[in-house]
Amino acid sequence: MPEQSDRSGRPDQSDHTDHFAPDGLRTRGTVVVVPGRGETRATYDRFGSRLAADAYRVRVVDAPALDAGDLPGTLSRFAARLTAAVDGARGVDGTVRPVVVVGSDTGAALVAALYGTAGASVAGVPEAEAVVLAGLPGRAPAAADSWDGELDVRTSCPAHRRVLTDDAGVRRGALNDAVPEELLAAAHDGGTALPALILAGDADPLADRDELHRTAKSSARARLSVVRGARHDVLNDLQHRSVAAEVVTFLETLREDLVPLVTVETSAW
Repeated sequence: MPEQSDRSGRPDQSDHTDHFAPDGLRTRGTVVVVPGRGETRATYDRFGSRLAADAYRVRVVDAPALDAGDLPGTLSRFAARLTAAVDGARGVDGTVRPVVVVGSDTGAALVAALYGTAGASVAGVPEAEAVVLAGLPGRAPAAADSWDGELDVRTSCPAHRRVLTDDAGVRRGALNDAVPEELLAAAHDGGTALPALILAGDADPLADRDELHRTAKSSARARLSVVRGARHDVLNDLQHRSVAAEVVTFLETLREDLVPLVTVETSAW
């Protein structure tokens, strides 16, 4: 039986952190979060706690390793990790569905590739009902020559800057690592049949907005939501409350077969 973390989200194992729905509330779904370059699970404590407060079971895994010369192997290992994460989040009544996989940066690229055409030949891909792709990188390098420069690429949120700076596990300079071209092509060109929420900051220097539009249009059921003023770490930037609300709205709409629960009939703003 897989080891579990306590209900505060503090891990008692080496490869994931859990955030649970409040006691007394029925869990509404399972969310697996995949970090990106240089990040640790602690990077997503705030995001995970916020989704859990809305009664979703959230599991954050370690950032996957990329093998630039072996995309099939990278995807196969990633699929195995996701399967273990989903299986380990099973409760007494089984896995609470829908299962939604959220990726950030290269985590988003891997999620897009695995649930797109590139993942069609990968064995053991866990069933999911939807994906969230946040900060999907383009081909532009970060070119940050200092930690402050990398923070400026990532976020303008003082709290998030402090979390990254104080976390000894964060690998500084990681955003300067090139994303393998084969992975980028698979992520942007592969499409996915799953409902997909694509999140991008309009101040993200690593995003290619034209490519993101093409990516959204190549997927059967995708929405591209652009966050005003947000930088690369769109899940954790200054607008994190609104972004988390957008994700929760997507999760709730997914439960309604993508029929929005709220529509605006008239508004002055």
